[in-house]
Amino acid sequence: MPNLDASFSALADPTRRTILARLALGEATVRELAEPFEMTQPAISQHLKVLEKAGLILRRVDGTRRPRRLAKEGIEAMDQWLATLRKALEKNYNRLDEVLAAMEPEKGRKTR
Repeated sequence: MPNLDASFSALADPTRRTILARLALGEATVRELAEPFEMTQPAISQHLKVLEKAGLILRRVDGTRRPRRLAKEGIEAMDQWLATLRKALEKNYNRLDEVLAAMEPEKGRKTR
């Protein structure tokens, strides 16, 4: 089971969010992931370690290459947690809509 604290902590860094966005397009090597950044491959590797430890990406061995890809389980765990919050927020908005609807003056009724 992915650790949500580690997952959301990993997402606090904009470089790691950009890496995840890139991996959403398909797997990539460290070199490919490092291209848009002005940092060394070892620095990118450190970011990848954080993402791997958080359960957000996986590494595959392909000869001498080590491409990374998104980890379905880690991403889905965060999505499920966020879905719970979305449902609660939707309930709150629905209740607010009901309160506001009850406060509207009836049509055709004269107000002073």
